[in-house]
Amino acid sequence: MSNPLCRLCGSELTHTFVDLGMSPPCESYLSADQIDAGEVFYPLHVRVCSECLLVQLPAYIPAEDIFTDYAYFSSYSDSWVQHAKDFVDTAVERLGLGKGSFVVEVASNDGYLLQHSVARGIRSLGIEPAANVAEAAVARGVPTEVMFLGEESGSKVAEVHGKADLVCANNVFAHVPDIVDFSKGLRSLLADDGTLSIEIPHLLRLIEGNEYDTIYHEHFCYVSLLTTQRVLAAAGLTVVDVEELPSHGGSLRTWSMPTESAGEPSTAVARVLADEAAAGLHTLEGHAGFAGSVAKVRNDLLEFLIGCSREGRKVVAYGAPGKGNTLLNHCGIRSDLVEFSVDRNPHKHGKFLPGTHIPIHPVEALAEARPDYVLIMPWNLRKEISSQLEYVREWGGQLVVALPELEIF
Repeated sequence: MSNPLCRLCGSELTHTFVDLGMSPPCESYLSADQIDAGEVFYPLHVRVCSECLLVQLPAYIPAEDIFTDYAYFSSYSDSWVQHAKDFVDTAVERLGLGKGSFVVEVASNDGYLLQHSVARGIRSLGIEPAANVAEAAVARGVPTEVMFLGEESGSKVAEVHGKADLVCANNVFAHVPDIVDFSKGLRSLLADDGTLSIEIPHLLRLIEGNEYDTIYHEHFCYVSLLTTQRVLAAAGLTVVDVEELPSHGGSLRTWSMPTESAGEPSTAVARVLADEAAAGLHTLEGHAGFAGSVAKVRNDLLEFLIGCSREGRKVVAYGAPGKGNTLLNHCGIRSDLVEFSVDRNPHKHGKFLPGTHIPIHPVEALAEARPDYVLIMPWNLRKEISSQLEYVREWGGQLVVALPELEIF
């Protein structure tokens, strides 16, 4: 069997970054009548290209099968909605946006971000492939086109709506299998003097923080600033500035412009590139060693859960995010070790986690069960969730995170 090819440069992918075994699609939540049927598991075998250094997961599942009926609604995280509002405020000030401006967000989800530009009277348009999620955006007053973005579809949108002063692509860059065509689609939406803002988890922070649960079939790429530059350059875009953000365990927000109008990049770009080079991410050899860190996370969590089981202590999970399903399936955890999960999203209530079949209940089930430990699955929202779960202390319960290392608090 031949090796897959790099989605950026076309080279054969012969080097493993980390192999997490087999897992079902992380957002394929099951209804009660599905849990006795078969499930399809796919590899989570991440490669790194020896030529361009893009870390990537081959497209084991077509994007159309993942994102056309999607269970993730951004607005269920209060901190994420605030993050989006802060971004809009920043962009308006930075770019001088006003009522004559036009803003487009790609993968606009339920309007969590564009609602803030709409509130300012700025003409706004969302592009979202999941029709069920787009409906929520439209109900929120955010005009939304239901489609996947590529060079052709982006050009059609621009013909109808005009070119944008600002195009946002937050936490979607990793979700597209044809990342070059997607980037060309971003360029086709953008005015020649416009600005593109991308937020994406930073590979450097993923490695430093053992954040391997952010690897799942929806994420086709795991990028550094260097590889982001290389992808965007293939679409005629140049990174002119970068910010380092705490979101999703450590993200980059890149600001880019069409190459012909970009000018010199900021000193921040050189600084982040230097940090990556110092960590070894600008060489193939520097990507080695992650598998050992992953094994330690798995072993520590399993030892804790097995110890709880032996002592008769009850463990439940808070949150049913995609990343949690990577962790649970990689560790082989089932409902004998984690009794159930709770989630604020009512679309998930009464369903079961893929692969593990752990049931998902409303948050109120926590107080009824009074567990000894609550395992926080979306550890990137640890601060927000910890404050929401302060009442767990009332019966002597404790909170747990597995990443970046096991911690009980």
